[in-house]
Amino acid sequence: MTLTDDTTGQSLRQIGALVRDARRHHGLTQSQLAERLGTSQSAIARIEQGNQNLTLELLGRLSAALESELITVGRTGPTHLRVSGGTPLHGSVTVKSSKNAAVALLCASLLNRGRTTLRNVSRIVEVDRILAVLTSIGVSATWDAAGRDLTIVVPEQLDLSAIDADAARRTRSIIMFLGPLLHRAEEFELPYAGGCDLGTRTIEPHMIALRPFGLSVEARAGEYHATVQRPESRDRTIVLTERGDTVTENALLAAARHDGTTTIRNASPNYMVQDLCLYLELLGVGIEGFGTTTLRVTGQPVLDADVDYPLSEDPVEAMSLLTAGIVTGSELTVRRAPIEFLEIELAILAEMGLRFDLSPEYAADNGRTRLVDVTIHPSQLRAPIDKVHPMPFPGLNIDNLPFFAVIAATATGETVIHDWVYDNRAIHLSDLTRLGADVRLLDPHRVLVSGPTRWSAAEIVCPPALRPAVCILLAMLAAKGTSVLRNVDIIARGYEQLYERLVEMGAQIEVF
Repeated sequence: MTLTDDTTGQSLRQIGALVRDARRHHGLTQSQLAERLGTSQSAIARIEQGNQNLTLELLGRLSAALESELITVGRTGPTHLRVSGGTPLHGSVTVKSSKNAAVALLCASLLNRGRTTLRNVSRIVEVDRILAVLTSIGVSATWDAAGRDLTIVVPEQLDLSAIDADAARRTRSIIMFLGPLLHRAEEFELPYAGGCDLGTRTIEPHMIALRPFGLSVEARAGEYHATVQRPESRDRTIVLTERGDTVTENALLAAARHDGTTTIRNASPNYMVQDLCLYLELLGVGIEGFGTTTLRVTGQPVLDADVDYPLSEDPVEAMSLLTAGIVTGSELTVRRAPIEFLEIELAILAEMGLRFDLSPEYAADNGRTRLVDVTIHPSQLRAPIDKVHPMPFPGLNIDNLPFFAVIAATATGETVIHDWVYDNRAIHLSDLTRLGADVRLLDPHRVLVSGPTRWSAAEIVCPPALRPAVCILLAMLAAKGTSVLRNVDIIARGYEQLYERLVEMGAQIEVF
């Protein structure tokens, strides 16, 4: 048996991490392991990066060479991390492409009759789940030899009856199929949207955006049953009651193939929406108001173009990496950070006393997103005077808010973190107390963080929410001693090779 299917990409990366950690545990270089196996050092490097197809015979030889059972057929289990913390990081790290832009553009590819090639796509679980849904309904999705660029071809007819319901229910991004599919079928069904455990979230804001295009949705037995009645008017104005990112994206996806002009007010101008606008423009959709809260979209009934689009860098990953350096007292450079979507975060950090330098700005590969290299220096932080809270862009990004809890724990004074968006996420941040932090839950939306913290090692089970889980991992990097973070699979939803890149900067992390 050979592991070659694209859906096994995550498994290959996990096996690669196990190989890397077992090799280091035995004090072997890649060249020494290659010599034991009778192969090349570059082959070992590809295996550890998850870019090498593996046979069971090769897995057996690897297990023997490393004296470690890397994989057991017929049995699966969760992944855990062993973290030896308390040492600064060093060097530099490059921000990868946006998770949220990737899933939006994968959904948007359903609009295009031509070929869509997305450049520099992060190989993360969320992408794998959307791809599993797309391929199950007949879409062709092919990675290039390096596993970085993805080419998508959508057939004339989609087989929605064959949809991978399990993959669909495990991602909230499936909700963004509504906008493209209302142009392709007068009646269809989608499984309920899933994702992180962040409290109850209604789809009503999406319906407010999509009803003007004739979409009606009724919940039936774990599915959304959708029907479409084509509207008569060509031009319309939609006022979104929630300036949400996915709500705005759904409205854009519906407007893109609507024969007429759609004005979207109270639209999100956030980073993933900007990526979607740039992609739709390549397809021939007219969009005025790029980067503002009012978008005027001139749609085309048929979108048929062969397009290449390089995804922009992920500001939330950039904030994650900056936080790793801040809490460990490190001098660290985060390269290719999208500064437009980090300016508020950096302003708050400057108020807290963080010393950092910014390189001159330069353009991302898409020609529009502004990038900088951020170098942070070890700093004595103080609590901000005001509470830290998110706002729609250009405010502090809601996904970056949890990182301020772990940063505030290193600062002198008291900080109120107010997460007014999600019901449960503030509760998950209280797990930082297990590592020595003073985090008091004021109510389901607010925590009071008192610092500075003398971090201590602990064993913790990952919370069922992506960003709080990463916050706990980063706090473990600061805690002297050996910590264990269990059931970390949720982190792979939004990060590619996070552990490996932290290790390259000096972190001591073992996957087991």
